[in-house]
Amino acid sequence: MRNAARTAVVGASLAGLSLVPWTAQATPGGPGVSGRVLAQRTIGDTDYILREITIPPGQATGWHYHDGTLYAYVKQGTLSHFDSSCASDGVYKKGSYLKEPSGADHVHIGENRGATNVVLEVLYVLPHGAPFSEDAPAPGCELP
Repeated sequence: MRNAARTAVVGASLAGLSLVPWTAQATPGGPGVSGRVLAQRTIGDTDYILREITIPPGQATGWHYHDGTLYAYVKQGTLSHFDSSCASDGVYKKGSYLKEPSGADHVHIGENRGATNVVLEVLYVLPHGAPFSEDAPAPGCELP
C-alpha cells in the first residue's frame, strides 16, 4: 500500500477516537521505554486505542505479543523488529508503517539500535479490556 493510502487508512481509523483517560498498562521493556494514551474508543467488544510509544537509544520493548492487531507509524528514529526465532522481520525508519498480528504465535521484540529516541504512534485494535501487550519469555535465541 502506498504511503498516502496508508495515511488515509490510519487517519480514517483514528477519526472517531475521543480524548479520554485510559488505564495505562506497562509493556515489558528496558529503562525509559514509555507509552502514553492519546485517544481511545470502544465500539462493541473492540477497543481502539491510539498510543505514543517512546524507546530510548539502546533499549527494547521486551519480548511480548498482543491479543489484537497493531498498526504503527514510525514518527522518529529507526525501529529494529525481530520475531521469536530472533530473525529480523523489518527495520522501520521514520515515515514507515508496520503491522503486528495478534496472538501468542506472534511473539516479537522491538529495539532501538540508533542514537535518537524511537517514537511510534500505534493504533491498538484489541478485544475489549485486553492489555496492551502480554509478556512472553525470551525465546532462547540471540538477536543479530
